[in-house]
Amino acid sequence: MAWVILVLSGVLEAVWATALGASNGFRRVVPTIVFVAGMGLSMVGLAFAMQEIPVGTAYAVWVGIGASLTVVVAVLRRQEAASLARIGLVLGLVACVVGLKVVS
Repeated sequence: MAWVILVLSGVLEAVWATALGASNGFRRVVPTIVFVAGMGLSMVGLAFAMQEIPVGTAYAVWVGIGASLTVVVAVLRRQEAASLARIGLVLGLVACVVGLKVVS
């Protein structure tokens, strides 16, 4: 169950990171609310998962999921360009996250 919560918390990290960018320096209300709620829930889930998963592994997986999904969302929204290098690096990050799960 801890792994499921950790993955969901990583997804929420991408949500709050994307909302932070959309908040325009906390000048837009809805993205700011999404940022605060997403960050709070993401942190609670991370803390819960760390009760069963080693801290270093949990944090690396959480960051990896959040960073990867944030890049994917930005590319899909055409806020960032998709290049072979970017796609390769994100896939490498995902491979590392999967590797951490396998060795844990």
